[in-house]
Amino acid sequence: MNAGIKKIVFLLSATVLLLFNGAVVYSQSPSPSPTPDTSALQGQIQQYEQKITDLQSQEKTLSSQIAIMDNQIKLTEYRIEATQEQIISLTLDIDTASKKISGLQESLNNSITVLINRIVATYEVGTIQPLQILLTSGSASDFFSRLSYLRLAQAHDKKLIYDTQQAKTDYSNQKNILQDQKAQVEQLKKQLLDYSAQLDQEKQVKQQLLTETQGSEATYQSLLSQAKAQLAGFSGFATSQGGATILSNQTVCDDWGCYYNQRDGQWGNASLNNTQYNIASDGCLLTSMAMVYTHIGHRSVNPLTINSNSSNFAAYYPAFLNKTITADGLTTTRIASVIDSELSAGRPVIVGIRYANGDTHFVVIVSGGSGNYSMNDPFTPNGHNISFTSKYPIDSIYEIDKISY
Repeated sequence: MNAGIKKIVFLLSATVLLLFNGAVVYSQSPSPSPTPDTSALQGQIQQYEQKITDLQSQEKTLSSQIAIMDNQIKLTEYRIEATQEQIISLTLDIDTASKKISGLQESLNNSITVLINRIVATYEVGTIQPLQILLTSGSASDFFSRLSYLRLAQAHDKKLIYDTQQAKTDYSNQKNILQDQKAQVEQLKKQLLDYSAQLDQEKQVKQQLLTETQGSEATYQSLLSQAKAQLAGFSGFATSQGGATILSNQTVCDDWGCYYNQRDGQWGNASLNNTQYNIASDGCLLTSMAMVYTHIGHRSVNPLTINSNSSNFAAYYPAFLNKTITADGLTTTRIASVIDSELSAGRPVIVGIRYANGDTHFVVIVSGGSGNYSMNDPFTPNGHNISFTSKYPIDSIYEIDKISY
């Protein structure tokens, strides 16, 4: 390869590297095209959010609870519709961006072709200095004309380089916009699935409320009162014991199953079904049920497993654990029973303890008989397989439940 050809190849390579690596790219943030429908939907969403806030501040009745649920269902439906509109809008933007990229790619290819041709032509002519033009000009007029043409050619070449770099920048910007829009669409699709699942759950909870209360205001108020009393009893018990401070390294698993402590740092700070209550102070029954699940072969169940299923809690009071719950695919029901008959059959029982001041607590009695029982206490630190009467009197027991499944 002779020196002239090598120089042309070098110039071409340098130019391509400049265009594809040297150009400064300023990425633009994509802005989805809002549609009138989306704006209207956002207005509806804000309206229903305010309605729910207003209803929540009112006295709790069955009708107000149903009204909150109806408005929440409507709110979720509008959120689904707004998300669908955003996806449609972004999909149109993606189509537009794809077409722009195709056009810019063609423009960029044309600019590069013209620029390469100009580089080759410039090399073939060689670098012409003003003195050379003067020496080869026939007259002053000819000199100035040829000099003017040279400057015009140089200016054109500079503009061609700038235009090519600009085409590269525009092309890169549009590609960035396209990628961002595609990422937004994927995120919105996931959000849409979440909203759809939420809508199904909200409809189920409303039906659950109607089933639990049988559509009766009196039944609703009675159930609500009992649930509030139980949760207040749990909180009072924790306070009377010095508070529900968080503990560590409490879990013990053996041939019986697993001992869990409600105050364990693995879950103690978690709220009960997204309410103002937390597992550390108010999760004794939840934790006791988790222990029984491990005893009957479901070792993967812990307090968080039960807590993560909102269907395990009452629709009329979301922190109140239902008697029938589901965890790890197994549905169980707490049924009133007798301690000794269950223990003699090798089955644990969950017992409720009540103090004179109304404080309440639940533990798991795992073995024993005739008032001499061993228990797993979910509140007492390291309360694994300890004596029941070392902590609580027998006559404090007010509820005895076997677990049916």
